[in-house]
Amino acid sequence: MKKYKLKTHKATAKRAYATGGGKYMHLKSARTKYRRKKDANRNRSLSQPSVMAKGDSLKMKRLLPYS
Repeated sequence: MKKYKLKTHKATAKRAYATGGGKYMHLKSARTKYRRKKDANRNRSLSQPSVMAKGDSLKMKRLLPYS
């Protein structure tokens, strides 16, 4: 019996990625507008990738099957 390939959701693949340990990383929102009024610590933390929540990472397993 033929085994079918799963399709990767391309929009999600551009926004999130998996680490070697199986966690999913993403960039936080609110990074583009009004950067001047946010303090420097917040701006630095917005530019770093953060670990995705557990509920969202369960969805990622289906959207990114080969990551």
